[in-house]
Amino acid sequence: MLGVLVEVTVKLIPKAPFSRVLLAAFADIRKAGNAVADIIAEGIIPAGLEMMDKASVRAVEDFVHAGYPTDAEAILLCELDGTEDEVATGLAEVTQLLDRCGAVEVRVASDDIESARFWVGRKAAFPAAGRIAPDYYCMDGTIPRKHLAEVLAGIRALSKKYKLEVINVFHAGDGNLHPLILYDAAIAGELERTEAFGSEILRLCINMGGTITGEHGVGIEKINEMCIQFNNDELDQFHAVKAAFDAKGLLNPGKAVPTLNRCAEFGAMHVHAGENKFPELERY
Repeated sequence: MLGVLVEVTVKLIPKAPFSRVLLAAFADIRKAGNAVADIIAEGIIPAGLEMMDKASVRAVEDFVHAGYPTDAEAILLCELDGTEDEVATGLAEVTQLLDRCGAVEVRVASDDIESARFWVGRKAAFPAAGRIAPDYYCMDGTIPRKHLAEVLAGIRALSKKYKLEVINVFHAGDGNLHPLILYDAAIAGELERTEAFGSEILRLCINMGGTITGEHGVGIEKINEMCIQFNNDELDQFHAVKAAFDAKGLLNPGKAVPTLNRCAEFGAMHVHAGENKFPELERY
């Protein structure tokens, strides 16, 4: 919104001496979503906690043969790290919890090689999508973990509405969703329908108490949804800060912070008698 980075200070965190990945399969995607919330609620902090739905599991398995159960409605990948004893205790706790949550299969990687193979599948989700559709559109909404199951059901309903397939992969531990909408840009109107689908996914995230981005930023792609997520007072504050530090609009003009005019056009802000606040800000 405001600055140019000139220096970054980083801290290196030592790699844990031992780690192991656990794979859990579910016959009900809602149970998988609820299991994520339960893991965190128990105070367990995995090194990684990822979720994939049935469509993404099948696409990945056809591509890299990671050993995923293709009949599962969803799978969870949970990595625990620490000392060998800490990991063993954590795996036992998580396995019991997943059994209580309705997992139909829980599989602990036997060694580092199998752990790596489990992760190869998750990391191959995006290229796997590219094998089954000419184009895909990646969204980046974030929601409270307790609503994962409900949002997944909502995305499935939107998929039927827009007649477009979608595969879902998540950074489930922090509620960061990455639905991949599959489409063909060569078909007239399909890109526009895909973008409308993506916008509705973000609205769904907002309605669940979430946000329109977890890590990919806003840019110009999601700028209309900024007008939905934030109310008039919040947008006014954004522009006041922008005007104070970037009066000439040189830093990322037209990105991340929507112009007041744009929000009015999008129907999310009322402009009284044709008068805009902060008239000194350029309208794009």
